[in-house]
Amino acid sequence: MSDFTGLSVYQEQFDPKAYLEGYFRFGEGTLGDDFLKFSLKQFAEVFMSGKVKGKTLIDIGTGPTIHQLLSACVVFDEIIVTDYTDRNREEFEKWLNKEPGMFDWTSVLKYVCELEGNREKWQEKEEKLRRAVKQVLKCDVLKVNPVEPLNIPQVDCLLSSLCFEVACKDENAYHCALKNVSTLLKPGGQLVLCGVLDTNYYMVGNVKFSSLCLKEDFLKAALHGEGYVIEYMKLGEREEKKMQDISDYSTAYMIIARKPE
Repeated sequence: MSDFTGLSVYQEQFDPKAYLEGYFRFGEGTLGDDFLKFSLKQFAEVFMSGKVKGKTLIDIGTGPTIHQLLSACVVFDEIIVTDYTDRNREEFEKWLNKEPGMFDWTSVLKYVCELEGNREKWQEKEEKLRRAVKQVLKCDVLKVNPVEPLNIPQVDCLLSSLCFEVACKDENAYHCALKNVSTLLKPGGQLVLCGVLDTNYYMVGNVKFSSLCLKEDFLKAALHGEGYVIEYMKLGEREEKKMQDISDYSTAYMIIARKPE
């Protein structure tokens, strides 16, 4: 892609506040509502059902968001969050430390609690996730060791939502990124991938960011190429056909794949 958005552009121009306001005001008619309904339901199903288990999880490309971790913290006692840009990590830490001006996740928290059968109040859910987060690290999936200069023990689960498709300029880069992050995962560990298909771009505020236009067949082939066994896959068609100027994605996906022993 000739207009691929490079890492330096993300560092300089990606505005986490605009991203949160534009996509994560759940229930307010933003484009993010479709994706959130699908992904939150899938995360609740995946983690509450016992499909994914372990002690430690790394979230690759967390961004400034917490939605993808709300059901995971029911299962995992230790969560490591990672992101490339300084401002995304700062925004996440603002929520983690309950600082003034942090994003209000109440509507998402309430929805997740409902999906999980209201086993706990939304305030308890939020605090449970805060307790589970042990580290906030810089991460670059294009590096052989994505968290260099650190070397961390391999973990039971890798989770990544909406990361690889925006970090990788082409299919070769995607293969490399998948190989790189897999070094962080124990043999027999699970990779949980969530994202969107058929996407060329998405808007954050007034800035247009590129996306690798993923297809279902490519995703399956890429995972099989690294030896992964796909244990679960679910697709969700985009219901809201308007707002194509904000993002042109067609389908959301959730995949669980197991790394070879």
